Amino acid sequence: MTTPVKVGIVGLGRWAKVLARAAAKSDKLAIVAGYSRSEDKRAAFEQETGIRAAPDLKTLLADPEIKGVILTVPNEQHLPVAEEVAKAGKHIYTEKPIANTLEDGLRIEALQKQYGVQVIVGHSARLLVGTRMIKRAIDQGDLGRVAFIEANFSNERALELTPQTWRWYRDKAPGGPLSQLAIHQFDALHYLGGEISEVSSMASKLSPVGAEVDDQSMTLMRYADGKIAYVGTCWTSPGVYAIRVFGSKGLMHYELDFSTWDTPGEIHKTSTLYIQRGKDGYGKREDIAIPEGDMFRDELEMFAQTCITGRPCELTAHNGNVAVAVVYAALRSIERKGQYVALSEVMAEAQAKVTASARAVA
Repeated sequence: MTTPVKVGIVGLGRWAKVLARAAAKSDKLAIVAGYSRSEDKRAAFEQETGIRAAPDLKTLLADPEIKGVILTVPNEQHLPVAEEVAKAGKHIYTEKPIANTLEDGLRIEALQKQYGVQVIVGHSARLLVGTRMIKRAIDQGDLGRVAFIEANFSNERALELTPQTWRWYRDKAPGGPLSQLAIHQFDALHYLGGEISEVSSMASKLSPVGAEVDDQSMTLMRYADGKIAYVGTCWTSPGVYAIRVFGSKGLMHYELDFSTWDTPGEIHKTSTLYIQRGKDGYGKREDIAIPEGDMFRDELEMFAQTCITGRPCELTAHNGNVAVAVVYAALRSIERKGQYVALSEVMAEAQAKVTASARAVA
């Protein structure tokens, strides 16, 4: 690439500004236009970022120089906006989750074949430098056979919810932190461990504010090759993000300061990564230096490459739907008092609904 790929962005809230800052550090991608239904947001975004605001979505999509569009709209709007972008022949980057429901996620995935575009999903957690270093160690055999993985992503969000915030409501934030935080780890553990076959989960509501959503959950996952994993998420505690991978020859632990999430160039300064080998105890762990990284710039540059080649990257719509399927399998398991739920069951039922809906419209 000799010149940056030009893309647009739709939805100009807080996260659009985070991605605009990341794009400004890249020589491979440039956000050249933004759109929001709110005139005030359009003006504020243009003033803060210097990126011109389009008066309407049609104008943005009509620009032949724009090869792809970033979606930072609310989750329930991902599908209708993605359809408009795909009809215009532009590639799509949508923030995670791919959609609020698995059915909508599958419909977004189907846009690729229908309109000849690619969809990538911003599951940036798998791009964290520490996570990539663990994957490299697994692939090189440094940990031996991996049998168990545990992870946690928690923060204090449930203590701050009000009826005026969308995360208060079950239909907008299914499972509370399950769909808002744990989904990051579901994708990261899919990346680290491979195909997930079934899920068991429990949840509780302990925040005093009275929101509709649960605010604590514990989810167990079984992989197709027999390994098992645990993902915990608490919405009433200080923030934490941690992954620990256990193998026959060693274990690796990665933890970062969640308060630096929006400024990824700072994450390495307060992160921990170590390997503990063989029969050595914690006292003999080997601390590993973590180089600086920027998972948001990395995902945007993956999108730029997709816009040029028309080929998918690892942040596929399918992988995005696997993460959503784990969420919905966990929710079904909670309803069934912790019974295991196969991902294939959840995927098949969602696809059947999509197919039936398409036939009804036809």
